[in-house]
Amino acid sequence: MAAAQVVRSEWTKIRSVASTVWTLSLAVVVTLALGMLISALSNREFDRLGPEDRFTFDPTLISFAGMSLGQLAMIVFGVLVVSNEYSTGMIRTSLAAVPQRGTFLFSKIAVATLLALLVSLATAFATFFLGQAMLDEHGTSIGEPGVLRAVVGGGLYMTLIAVFSMGVATMLRSPMLSLGILMPFFFLISSVLGNVPATEKIGRFLPDQAGRKIMEVVPAAGDDTPYGPWGGLGIMALWVVAALVGGYVLLRRRDA
Repeated sequence: MAAAQVVRSEWTKIRSVASTVWTLSLAVVVTLALGMLISALSNREFDRLGPEDRFTFDPTLISFAGMSLGQLAMIVFGVLVVSNEYSTGMIRTSLAAVPQRGTFLFSKIAVATLLALLVSLATAFATFFLGQAMLDEHGTSIGEPGVLRAVVGGGLYMTLIAVFSMGVATMLRSPMLSLGILMPFFFLISSVLGNVPATEKIGRFLPDQAGRKIMEVVPAAGDDTPYGPWGGLGIMALWVVAALVGGYVLLRRRDA
């Protein structure tokens, strides 16, 4: 089967599965709603902040507060895109139709990545502008130094979270096992490693912590992170590549 036909087939699969459409929709709604709420609360509490907190106040990053939960939906989306076929047994039919496993895998990931990127970028710009509206006079504008980079980076961050999840799901094949590992990894292990002094320097190099650096415009007080915004996104991209390579290698070596 030609690569273009495989791509069209994967697009049909993704848009015809209600769960993947719903998870993307949930990612948008949660990110926007929580971002607006945190921005509104931050605006109300701004006058109570001390001098140091005002100096490091980052209105751009605050508007992205909803991504902490929005990425949960992106993780689910990434897992379902890959593992739905395993859970239903359709993977055998798909691999019989497309025996070139590299073509099959990367067509699926390319279509899902493009969809995730479009949704993530639209969400990042929307949550930024809505968040700044909630912050009112304490907000910033898209033309300020570093802001456009942070907004575009927010969209790239959410996209990479989804693609990383696709790679992990390809390795593990099971949706429950994939989610059972990814959820604690991002929402427990990463947070613990990043906030405990003994492991803080290790936590900085985990995909989510490194990737979030791209959304910062104003550095936190005492920040001694050894990489900048693009460096952090680069570290996250390396994790994504490793997950995809691992998924590809295992897909080629084992039966469906």
